Amino acid sequence: MSALDGLYQEVILDHAKRRSGQGLAAPAPGHGSGESHQYNPTCGDEITVRAELTPGGVGQEPVVRRISWEGEGCSISMAAASVLAETAPGMTRDELLALIGAFRELLRSRGTVEPDEELLGDAAAFAGVSRFVARVKCAMLGWVAAEEALGRAG
Repeated sequence: MSALDGLYQEVILDHAKRRSGQGLAAPAPGHGSGESHQYNPTCGDEITVRAELTPGGVGQEPVVRRISWEGEGCSISMAAASVLAETAPGMTRDELLALIGAFRELLRSRGTVEPDEELLGDAAAFAGVSRFVARVKCAMLGWVAAEEALGRAG
């Protein structure tokens, strides 16, 4: 295992233990929110994600205030949700959707795409997961739920 792979593994294990954003948070008054529940029938992992957006001012897009979630599953799915919850605040809806798209592309690459650490941040740690097709759904579970929750946030 390379030093980079070891670092990536450490990031995943850290997020699996401390789980940023765990626990569905009630949105602040006047903030938009959407929620999505996703289930992976292959392994039984499940997650509910709530996306909270601040109201956009005149000429301004709403911004992600918080991604919160609750779920049960393997360390990969829980760590991926934690990374998402830590990374998303402050992004516009379009920026977060672009990030989700980049994460999806990385995971579908089967190890052929180098992660853009500047864009993905800690989510780049999941590059190794792309080589294990059965685990890709685990890593994507919370991100797919967030994508759907953003669509429901109005």
